[in-house]
This record gives sequence, C-alpha cells and structure tokens, in this order.
Amino acid sequence: MAFKIEVTGLDELLTKMGKLPEKAADVAALALYEGAAVMADAISQAVQGIATEKFHYVKGGRQRLPSPEEKALLVNAKKGVAKFHKTVMQVDTSVGLQKAGYGTINGKTKPIPLVANSINSGTSFMKKQPFFRKAKAKSGAATAAIERGIESRLDMLSLD
Repeated sequence: MAFKIEVTGLDELLTKMGKLPEKAADVAALALYEGAAVMADAISQAVQGIATEKFHYVKGGRQRLPSPEEKALLVNAKKGVAKFHKTVMQVDTSVGLQKAGYGTINGKTKPIPLVANSINSGTSFMKKQPFFRKAKAKSGAATAAIERGIESRLDMLSLD
C-alpha cells in the first residue's frame, strides 16, 4: 500500500536556514564573551596563589620568589579580553594581562606584562610559578559557560 505525504513551507524553512550562519557568529561571540569572563576570574584567582617573599637581590645562580609588591601589581592589574576575531567558521579571543599597562615597584615603573611573564615563566633570578597554567586548567568551567550561553541563545534564536 502506497502513502502520499505532502509537505508545505519547505521553501520558507530553507530560507530561514540560510540566515542561520550570520546569526550563529553573533551567538558564538556572545557566549565566548561569557567564557572569557570565567577565564579572567580564573586568572585573578591564580594570581592570588602566587607565593612571595621579601624582596632581596640574588647572585650566584640562585633564584628568589616574587616580592609582595610584584604580586600586588598583578592582583590590581586589569585582566582583559582582547578584541574578537570573527571569521565565517570561528570566533576567537584571548584573555590575559597583555595590555595591562605599567605599575610602580619600589619607585620604578615596570610593564605589568613583563612582571607577569617573569613570575609565570621564571627568570635567571626568579623561581617559576606558572599561574597561567593553573588558570588554564580551569578552562573546563569557561567551556561550560560558552556551551550554556550558546544553548540558551539557540532556544531564543529567531530565524525570521
């Protein structure tokens, strides 16, 4: 026995589906911003965990921990979200202290990213404390925030 099925409105549905890619980039960007905020918070928390000791000069290949002033510089620095880069296939950004500016330590002006990199990667005179890696380890929470943002917006997405 043969059945006949009639479908109407398929042209309208295809037109709406054609508009989806341009709206998808906006949905992804908004959700990415929410995930970036979670990463900025994770960086702030990781900075709080930096071990310090009173400033002193070292020599003979020895290393020291950052001073409380160096840590305070990072604690008070703005953790920023870079401008989004959108393409047809992706939206991306970065989070960090790259454009945090300058701060003063013991009367000397220092670039905050330089201090952050010195603490994070270590130097010939400073012990390495990879706080960015600790923040990145919490990226699952950022990913979850992005997924939640996308799912909530897809439910509200109007294809009209």
